Amino acid sequence: MAKEKGTRLIANNKKAYHDYFIEDTYEAGIALVGTEVKSLRMGKCSIKESFIGIEKEEVYIYHMHISPYEKGNIFNKDPLRTRKLLLHRYEINKLIGQQKMKGYTLVPLQVYFKDSLVKVEVGLARGKKLYDKREDIAKKDAKREAERDFKIRNLG
Repeated sequence: MAKEKGTRLIANNKKAYHDYFIEDTYEAGIALVGTEVKSLRMGKCSIKESFIGIEKEEVYIYHMHISPYEKGNIFNKDPLRTRKLLLHRYEINKLIGQQKMKGYTLVPLQVYFKDSLVKVEVGLARGKKLYDKREDIAKKDAKREAERDFKIRNLG
């Protein structure tokens, strides 16, 4: 079987972009077992409630839901188990330093295949206030309205 090339999105965390300002992003590998990879190939993954934590200078993702593989029987693991993220030491040290600053957190942005390897995009994020969220919604509405007006003008 030939190795697949390119990237293929498995799961996206749209809520993270709504709730946080994403300052910086990192690409991390993830330690999985075989049945989890097979389940991911079928697209059965959710990162909506997941978050990333650092303990003992290692990075972990919590509450990432990977549905059990149907044909996996005894080899299936707990769908919500804690999984280790694979980053370089200098990246982990940088994340530890930045996370100690007030108001910063780590959130998973998306899970995808990159040349048959499962990768997680990690975002260093700062929380948005309620007025920031309202401002973003107003900007999106204004942009949508402008595009609609432009389309109507060009058709007529």
